[in-house]
Amino acid sequence: MTAIDQYIKVLSDLKPGDLGLLRTHSGQGLDESVNGFDLFAGLWWPLRQKNQFAPRRQVAWLIAKLYAFCPIEQSSGDALARQLRRCEPKKEDARKRHRQQFDDLLLTPLDSIEPALQWALREIASRRLKLDWVKLTDDLSYWEHESKRLKWARDYLNLTQLQEEEEPQC
Repeated sequence: MTAIDQYIKVLSDLKPGDLGLLRTHSGQGLDESVNGFDLFAGLWWPLRQKNQFAPRRQVAWLIAKLYAFCPIEQSSGDALARQLRRCEPKKEDARKRHRQQFDDLLLTPLDSIEPALQWALREIASRRLKLDWVKLTDDLSYWEHESKRLKWARDYLNLTQLQEEEEPQC
């Protein structure tokens, strides 16, 4: 089990009160609350002490808040971009807005991505889909690399192409 797997396991084992406390820190930095910092330190620091490959503090804090916001079940292989594509509306106007929000997410820097990811999680949860939190954590750890965001775009578009090929042609 990797350090990221362990971190996601720790988050999934949180009690409702701890998840609620994390939710109250939505949009906040780690240094804005003693209670939030203490809770996070208890989650992340033991893993970091054991394993240097634990997720970066900034990413781990973001993932903790996102998991508390929308505790979607962990499922290996269910990457966010592909799951979000499965949520794409059928109506053309709504589909255009959905795609634009996904494009905006891809262009958002890590330090301000939380609201865009909350939108994505709401979309996924509304369809009762699962999510690969481990992959999301790993991807966000390299978000500054353009190649990571291009991979998300390809994942989203490849699923689109696969679905279009499966649809009967008129």
